[in-house]
Amino acid sequence: MGTNRLNTKRNLIFTGFILPAFIGYFIFYILPILLTFVYSFTDWSLFKPKMSFIGIENFTRLFQDSDVLTGIRNSVVYAILMTIFQNALAIPLAIALNQQLKSKNILRMVFFAPAVLSPLVVGYLWSYLMSSTDYGLINQLLGYMGLGPINFLGDPNIALFSVIFTQVWQWTGYAMIIYLANLQSISTEMYEAANIDGANSWQKFWKMTLPMLIPSITFNTVMSMIGGLKVFDVVFSMTKGGPGHSTETIVMTLMTKGISEGQYGYGSAFAVVFSIMIMIVVLIQLKVLKRWEDKVF
Repeated sequence: MGTNRLNTKRNLIFTGFILPAFIGYFIFYILPILLTFVYSFTDWSLFKPKMSFIGIENFTRLFQDSDVLTGIRNSVVYAILMTIFQNALAIPLAIALNQQLKSKNILRMVFFAPAVLSPLVVGYLWSYLMSSTDYGLINQLLGYMGLGPINFLGDPNIALFSVIFTQVWQWTGYAMIIYLANLQSISTEMYEAANIDGANSWQKFWKMTLPMLIPSITFNTVMSMIGGLKVFDVVFSMTKGGPGHSTETIVMTLMTKGISEGQYGYGSAFAVVFSIMIMIVVLIQLKVLKRWEDKVF
């Protein structure tokens, strides 16, 4: 009897510690998600504060909105290219900096340093460097080489790729650190055995290094894809979605439709679709990577 009373008292104490965090989590996370789902079926807007239920009208309207479709397309292109280039550069960079180089610690710091900067700062920095006016450093260098100026952020055909370049520059070092930590956990005895068997560098990379990097590849590619799909700050600081809608992403469109234009119900429907889209993409990605991992191990 005394033991049960002691357990009950201990559980009440633990509940008392957990309850404030749970209440905050429910109010600031769970409740907004539930309300967003409810609002997505209403016509609530700045001009119609008294909302009414309209079913799936917001959702059908979404896929007929050219601005929304453009934002989705730009975000998907951004996320895919960002994931590919960031990881394709980070893996060889991590392997190179895992060697016995005298300057490896300095080089690691140099490559990782951009990741500690705010994306807004990076965006404003690169918009200055890529400027097509007289003070744009890159175009000044091109002028010294006898080449004409390139309108990196004003040409709708290359503006999105210019933004992607800046983010590959910023986040490749972060992915490199993850791969580097994974590489340092691989036993050197495996490579010694491979050397005895006469394996060359390419064979060791494909048969040993790359399969052992699967955990960090999964983490980096999933995080890159999620970050790419919800990118906002760097695009806002560099192009504000322009020129036209050539760099406008899902989140920027969501902010415009749901907040700037005061279409709260429509914006909520967009947020619901966006969340489901991210979940589907991540689940597919994890399933594909899990199959690769099962095949290897």
